[in-house]
This record gives sequence, C-alpha cells and structure tokens, in this order.
Amino acid sequence: MTDSLRVAVIGAGISGLLTARELLRENQQVTVFEKSDQIGGTWVYNHRVEVDGCLHLVPNRSVVHSSLYSSLRTNLPRPLMSFSDFSFEDKSYGDPRMFPGHEEVLKFLQAFANEFGVSEVVRFNSEVVRVDSRDGGFVVEWRTMEVGLAEEVFDAVVVCNGHYTEPRVANDVPGIEEWSRKQLHSHNYRIAEPYQDQVVVVIGSGPSANDISREIATTAKEVHLSSRSSNIKVSNLDGYGNIWQHMKIKHVFSDGTVLFHDGDSIVADTILHCTGYKFHFPFLGTNNMVRVDDNRVGPLYKHVFLPQLAPRLTFIGLTYNQGVHFQMFELQAKWVALALSRKILLPSRKEMLADVYKHYQEMDENGIPKRYTHSLSFQFEYIDWLATQVGLRVDDRLKKIAKCLFEHWMSCPNDYRDMFVLLSP
Repeated sequence: MTDSLRVAVIGAGISGLLTARELLRENQQVTVFEKSDQIGGTWVYNHRVEVDGCLHLVPNRSVVHSSLYSSLRTNLPRPLMSFSDFSFEDKSYGDPRMFPGHEEVLKFLQAFANEFGVSEVVRFNSEVVRVDSRDGGFVVEWRTMEVGLAEEVFDAVVVCNGHYTEPRVANDVPGIEEWSRKQLHSHNYRIAEPYQDQVVVVIGSGPSANDISREIATTAKEVHLSSRSSNIKVSNLDGYGNIWQHMKIKHVFSDGTVLFHDGDSIVADTILHCTGYKFHFPFLGTNNMVRVDDNRVGPLYKHVFLPQLAPRLTFIGLTYNQGVHFQMFELQAKWVALALSRKILLPSRKEMLADVYKHYQEMDENGIPKRYTHSLSFQFEYIDWLATQVGLRVDDRLKKIAKCLFEHWMSCPNDYRDMFVLLSP
C-alpha cells in the first residue's frame, strides 16, 4: 500500500475529468483547477469572441477559451465519444442524433462528472498561472476573483488544459501583414450572419473549414476555400453555387485582392483562418525541460510522460487524429494513475528518452514535419499499446467504426454525417 499523493489536475475538460476519475479510483488526493465556472472545457459554448480576431494584435486581451460555433455538431459518432464504462451511445439528453450538437456532449460530460464524483474535487474560477518544480514536488499558483493569487504544494501535476484555445494562423501568406480588411481565426467564429453579402476567403481544408465555409455560404455572396494541396483546380463545390475551391494563396494585397497559386484572383472582405491550434502552456516552469517546437511538445515518452520528472509531471490529451479519442484519453489517464500508484513501472529515464528520440528520427527519415508529432493518422497501434500497459483491450468494433468514418469523410465530406451507417454492436 503506497501513500496517497496530492495531485493537481489542470483543466476540467474531457482529459481532466478522466484523469481525476482514474486518480480517485487509486485513492489519490485530487484537486482539479478549472478557470471557468463549469466543467466541459472546449465543449462549453461562449458567444463572446476575442477583440482582435485571435491574431494577437491587442496585448493583454481577454482570452476566450471556447472555440465552438453555435451550430457545431460532432465529427465523431456517439460510440467513438464513449468511455469504456460510461457509454454515450445509449444515452440521450435531448439530441438523439448519432452526430449530436455540442450541447449534448456537454450534458454527457456533466453526467459523467456527477456519476463518478469528479465534480466534488473541482475548484472552479481558479486559473493556474504558475507551476514550478521544487524539492521533488510542485508549487502550483492560481488566481481567483475572490482572493487573488494563492499557491499550494503538490506531489504531482497532470496537465489537461486542452489545445483548442491558442490559434495558429497562416502567417506565411505573403502580404498578410499588410492586409487592410478583416481577418480572424475560426476560434472566433460563432454564427454566419455577420458575413451577409461578403466575399470570404477560408484558409484550410479540415473539418472546421468544411463546416464553417458551408454555413457562411448561406449568407455570404461568395466563399473561396484555399487549400495547401497542389492538385486543386479552380471549381465550384458540388451543391454550392457560391463556394469555390482554390490552391494555396500566393499573395494578398492591401486593396483586398487575394491571388491564388492557380492564377485566379478575387477581391475579398474577410479572410478566415481555419488553420488549427497551438499547444500552449504559459504557466509551466520546468527549466526548459518541456519545449513546444512547431507544435511538438517534448520530449515526452509516448506523448504523456516527461522522462526527467516521470511520473510526477504528465500530459493527457495531446494526441489526435486517431478516431477513438475518448477512450484513448481514458487509457492515458489510467496509465498515469497506475504509474503514480506504483502499480506499474515505467522504463528508466534513459530508455524513455531513447524511445522519444528514435520516434523523432523516424519522423525525420520519413519527411514528416514536427507539427505532426502528436497526430496518429487513424492508426491504432498506439491505443492498443496503451491498453496493454493497463491490462485492457480496445473493442475492435470501435476501430472499424473509426475506419469507416474516415472513408465516409474522404468520399463525401459534405454530408458524411448523414450518409454514415453505424456498425451493429
């Protein structure tokens, strides 16, 4: 029987809730720090937006955590958003669709937190501003509106602050700094009405770019999608007479002109960056042991443990593009909880670092940019490996659903949610 540890969990989104649940199961003393007034993280809708469109033009601006737009539906079906012992597939909170809206997901997470007693260990309206390692533990400093700054010492810290708050913008577009008209990031998109009769350029080709461009087209005069792909020909998008697909932007000009590499040009009112997000840990002080380089957080063993401080400093929820997201984060949380309880042993620091740098070398040899370090590209080796570490197994049905979903999205990105047919249990 090991002594109970005092563990700080930063963030009460999906990863934080799962981590707290697993730590509580191991009888650890858990405190979850949540800077908002409710659980749910990125699934909490906020109609407010940031004053500079998330382009960091205004210093000390008020940061809005949520990136949800009003009409957002999940791009994963319910089975892939279920936990191993708390299914989303057999529950309904008012929106029974297989790909429900964001309100349904938030209600599911609230029910999960209440079911497992996680809500009782959350400190709301408590923003972590500093984490420093000290004498084998960590000093955590946080801020509240009521008492200001306070600090406390913990034995371990689990970082679960999400990665859909700090936007990444297309700064490499020539002329973008001289652009005189409106530009913003999808983090600041909420509804289509402000784009009435405008010509809008959307940079990006992921799920948010596809969804938002089609919604904006209901009010905008024209929408022009810009993709990094070199195989794109200027064309109307099927079923949308006012959406055009283009190659990458070649140059933008101060008079509003946008020139594409395909030779076409238009005069736009707004540029909307649907270009993803950056990992951001402004509170974390580890004497440069953790670095973020082109969205690579490292060096982290299997995307979770910092070898120099393992298992006392960990990260949950960095991995993406795998399909079975919720259970992957659950397995990461179980792994951390068992390691802190000394029920499983990690490799030595030297062995963990060697594994990390071997992974980096393989990425370099295959020409994979650093920014894709935590992308799993719908491969299941990692989640199977995690399951083995904690003595569990991932249901093969979930893997088949994830593969089927990817195929549907590739073949019919406009209506894959409606075309998707769920595999039988």
